[in-house]
Amino acid sequence: MNKKTPQKGLEIVWQTDRGQLRDHNEDCVAGDDTACIVVLADGMGGYQAGEVASEIAVASVMQHMQATDMQSLSNQLDKHTGYKKVTLLLQQAISQANLQIYTTAQSQAEYHGMGTTLVAAILHDDVLSVAHVGDSRLYRLRGNLFEQLTLDHSVLQELIDHGLCTPEQARHSPNRNLVTRALGVGMDVNVDVNEYPVKQDDVYLLCSDGLSDMLEDTEIQKILRDNRHDLRQAANELVLAANDSGGFDNISVILTRPMNLADHNPKNWQTLMKKIFKGN
Repeated sequence: MNKKTPQKGLEIVWQTDRGQLRDHNEDCVAGDDTACIVVLADGMGGYQAGEVASEIAVASVMQHMQATDMQSLSNQLDKHTGYKKVTLLLQQAISQANLQIYTTAQSQAEYHGMGTTLVAAILHDDVLSVAHVGDSRLYRLRGNLFEQLTLDHSVLQELIDHGLCTPEQARHSPNRNLVTRALGVGMDVNVDVNEYPVKQDDVYLLCSDGLSDMLEDTEIQKILRDNRHDLRQAANELVLAANDSGGFDNISVILTRPMNLADHNPKNWQTLMKKIFKGN
């Protein structure tokens, strides 16, 4: 399913696909252009349990963020961490989602062991707050510079960090999908957060590993660069290319870019419409 929201604050396009080999889709995505927030989760676990975990994660994060008067937090910094309070609120929302998934898994045997990766971003005060757990990623295209802004929580990333494996070797390793962090595995989870100044023409990509495992970064960059003025087309081409390369996993992408940066602060978060779309 592909959805493009109206141009308010953020232009948002998403697409999620079952891929070529899986019999159902355990990814879940959400976006709210007025709230300027996007969330993507890649579930894992027993039969359809990953699907449940990703849905809980996305719904919980969105609900948590919408339950707070975000306008009152505008430009406020936390003196202990140096992060904006909006960033810490996003971090707390993901921690709460983790606990909800873990509690559900403990109370229902059919969901035991379920979990999900997650990456989320929210635009506020011309800053993009990013939070993630696992190996779902966020990239940025700024001009011709394409960068991965998140760092995978995976066994292979740790090997790369310690100089025991090159990125090229990691890409072709059979263990590339072993994550070191996920929501729902324990009562607590370490959520990485960062803040990035936003420019008007930036394009941001959130994706599950069903995309990043199938395509080289240079391939992703070319598709985004060639379609930077048509995010819907870019999303279509990314999913098509991943499927053409094998489509070994579910494939989910969210593409977003800032619109009218000076006007993006929402006036009433309590009345925002939550939009969650799940692929079949």
